[in-house]
Amino acid sequence: MPKLDLKKQLKAFYGASAKGVRQVDVPAMRYLMIDGRGDPNKTPEYVQAVEALFTVSYITKFMVKRGPLGIDYGVMPLEGLWWADDWSVFTSRNKAAWKWTMMIHQPNLVPDDVIHAAIADAKQRKSLPALPKLRLETFAQGLCAQGSSRFRVGEG
Repeated sequence: MPKLDLKKQLKAFYGASAKGVRQVDVPAMRYLMIDGRGDPNKTPEYVQAVEALFTVSYITKFMVKRGPLGIDYGVMPLEGLWWADDWSVFTSRNKAAWKWTMMIHQPNLVPDDVIHAAIADAKQRKSLPALPKLRLETFAQGLCAQGSSRFRVGEG
């Protein structure tokens, strides 16, 4: 069974260059998402959100692989949206005031009912406190600046 390389297929959105920043227009895509707030290094809510997202994403992947579709694919990476009511919390590094949405892209080849079945399966298998906050949503990021964390302003 061949394995789909979704990161390669979506390289324009998942292949940041270390050489500089570029502009990308990210279309509407489906994500499993969980909203939260607080310092991701200190709040249990963040860890619980990430655990729920990856658990459901991996259960979904194996349901698709072993199901009638018989397609194998790699689970996509964790992504995050970060904001605050007062943007100065970013310059002051006041992470406790951060708000976030953590999310993992779900391929279009996966029917919604399979994802909902994976959520139900996760509820039966594990105690995941963030699972009730999990949602499947189509989100268009739109025009974005993309660059690698290895790129620094003034380089390139």
